[in-house]
Amino acid sequence: MPLPVASKPEDVGIDSEKLEAVFARAQRDVDDGTLQGCQVAVARGGVLAGFRCFGKAAIKGELQPVTEDTLYSIFSSTKAIVAAAVWTLFEDGLLRLDEKVAEIIPEFGTNGKEVITVEQTMLHIGGFPMAPFRPDDWQDRETRLARFAKWRLNFEPGSQFMYHATTAHWVLAEIIERRTGKDFRAFIRQRILDPMGLDQLYVGLPESEDGRVADVLHMTPPVPPPGGWGEVTPDAILSFNIPAVRRVGVPGGGGIARAADLAMFYQPLINGGLTHDGRRIMKAETIDFATTVRTTARHVDQIHSLPVNRALAVVVAGGDGNAHLRGFGHNTSARAFGHGGAGGQIGWGDPESGISLGYTTNGFLDLEAYGRRNLALSSLAGACRI
Repeated sequence: MPLPVASKPEDVGIDSEKLEAVFARAQRDVDDGTLQGCQVAVARGGVLAGFRCFGKAAIKGELQPVTEDTLYSIFSSTKAIVAAAVWTLFEDGLLRLDEKVAEIIPEFGTNGKEVITVEQTMLHIGGFPMAPFRPDDWQDRETRLARFAKWRLNFEPGSQFMYHATTAHWVLAEIIERRTGKDFRAFIRQRILDPMGLDQLYVGLPESEDGRVADVLHMTPPVPPPGGWGEVTPDAILSFNIPAVRRVGVPGGGGIARAADLAMFYQPLINGGLTHDGRRIMKAETIDFATTVRTTARHVDQIHSLPVNRALAVVVAGGDGNAHLRGFGHNTSARAFGHGGAGGQIGWGDPESGISLGYTTNGFLDLEAYGRRNLALSSLAGACRI
């Protein structure tokens, strides 16, 4: 299904010249050799205002031009997609924030983890960020459950924030399956992606689409992951080039999409739960509930030592002057929310401006380099409104 596109950016309140500045910044990284290629998209009013592709991508080892059909691994930008599916469980009365995870998944209730709540899990304050979970374990549900039972706490639940790179979202995937009776990938497709018209966004890639996915590569020598990102090793990143890993749909980082799909995912969520043609994805009250900041001043990140401003598995820009350090640039409202990816992928939406941004690339750089790019692209996109 083709995504809806504005006849011209001004039709949805986007300034064409300012939009071209977003594209020019994305192009710069390709022109100077920082990246092989990328995609960027800006949406508003439920439709795409612009979608542009740059450079080349290696697909199955063969370098070819990036097109609107090229797919990218979006890493932790996947977290917001899985989160949206969990939000619908709250809306449908199938889940409560105060429930203990172990009451839903008995295998999880060992080694002090029996006190962890659904809310703590979604806020990355559950206390099990460094739980061992090899990629070899991802593909088998029984093996995953056995791992849940072995996991131990790294800190007292609720006492601090530490990024749970994949562990928390594996728990959320299992909660989806226990409460719906459906495979988490099928539920996300049926409840979120298909109703949004996003048939090119995948959590669990079909074999037929392997020939469209850009190979992940390190553009600079890989560096050790920062605190709390222990699972995001160079080898783990490259494992997403393996077709069997793409099939898994790792809920904390295995999504695959185009920049356009990532931008359009946020449009219903910042427009009261409705698509451009009036399909309801979820209630506006559910989105407000899910995007309310629930972490406190003591929950700070390990990189900037700033309050993390976490809602239910998404980051919120906030009005404390630090939104740019949370991945939202200088021109979004305090209510903007989203989630970036480990390779500098960008996905956010702003309920006040109506703008959403998607950015995809396969080239991994150091944190400082992609932080600068994120700041520039997000700031330029946030300023696009007429």
